[in-house]
Order: sequence, then structure tokens, then C-alpha cells
Amino acid sequence: MNITTELVLRSPSLPLVSITETLQPDEVDCVHALCLHSDVRTFTVQFDLDDDVSEAELSALDEVTEATLLGETSDRTIYQLTVELEDSVSEAFTTEHIDSTQLRSATISKNRWHETKLFKDYKAFNDFRASCEDNGISLDLVSITSNPSLSDDSSQEGVTERQREALSLALSRGYYESPRQVTAEELAAELGISQPALSSLLRRGERQLLTDSLETRDRLNAVSR
Repeated sequence: MNITTELVLRSPSLPLVSITETLQPDEVDCVHALCLHSDVRTFTVQFDLDDDVSEAELSALDEVTEATLLGETSDRTIYQLTVELEDSVSEAFTTEHIDSTQLRSATISKNRWHETKLFKDYKAFNDFRASCEDNGISLDLVSITSNPSLSDDSSQEGVTERQREALSLALSRGYYESPRQVTAEELAAELGISQPALSSLLRRGERQLLTDSLETRDRLNAVSR
């Protein structure tokens, strides 16, 4: 059961966050292989041409040991950077904890990475989150979804297993009662996710159930005519 997560990592020890503190860009697009090899030192970064970032400026950063201009597109400048990793980063990204992820680009801004990662299952994600927290890197989960093309966790109503889990918990805890018997923050804590991630799960699950219900009613009405 593969799952796709959108997450935000926060720590001053994360590679290349110094770029947005020292140089002009507010954000940097970066491709890295930390999810595949925890001791990777090479990062490919892309800047808008308007950012006017030079090879010399990148080489001058404390964590960068080598900067190489790879080329330019119509609107981007692309560099390859070799960096010195903090020990906490190598420990957090050890492949023991992230057994299977898909390589995706990260958006780097001040003290944070915004990433989308594909994990083989919920345990792999939870192991990665625990590894980050153990090494001083906070992880905020924005969204988490299962991949229906790679797993069978979708119900007949089109609701994923994770959405159904969130909806069932919310219903059993009185979230839909008036007045509510539990808060979204409390439900999120039980599921081990952030409040925005819980709200997203509930919202998408509710929308899917309503869509399926309305489509079923329309089909029945058409047959009865």
C-alpha cells in the first residue's frame, strides 16, 4: 500500500536553507537523493534568472564545498552543489527508516523544506517522522493519501482506507454531534497527524461520500422513470 505525503521539514541543520538567508531568493527548487542514500552530498538546485545568483556566491556558503553551473533554461539557472551534511541530517534520513521513497524535488525556504514523498506504507512514513524528530527536525504533515493504482485500500464508495479511518474515528468520538464532543486537534493527535491533514482527510472523504450518494440517487431516479 503506497502512500503519498506532502510534508514540511523544519530545522536550521537542513541542507541549503542558508541560501535563502544569505542570498536573494525566497525559495529554491532542489532535487536530492537523501531519501535513497542518507550520505548523499550532491544537490541540484534551480533559481529564477531574476534571482541573479552566481557560482561564486554559492561557493562562498559555509556548507557548500563545490558549486558548478550546469546550464540555463529560458527562465532558470541550474547548479550542482556539493555540501557538507550535518550529522543529524544523515541520521534522520538513514535508509533504515525510509525503506522506500520516490525521488521528488523539494522547495527550500528559510529553515524549512516543503516536499512530496512516496512511502511504501504508513509504517515507513511513521518511522521517517520519528527519525526526524529524534534528530531535531520537526515534521508537519500537510496531506497524506493512498495510491489506489498501487493498492486496494479504496472502499466501494471510493473513500480511501485512511479517509474511512478518519471519518469513522470522527463519528465514533462525536465530532459530528451538536455540540461537538471532540475537537479536530484531539482527533488529529489520535491519528498521529496534523490538524490540517485531518481536516483534509475529512473534507475529501465527505465530498467523496456525497458525490457517490448523489450519483447513486440519480442513477436510481433514471431507472425508475
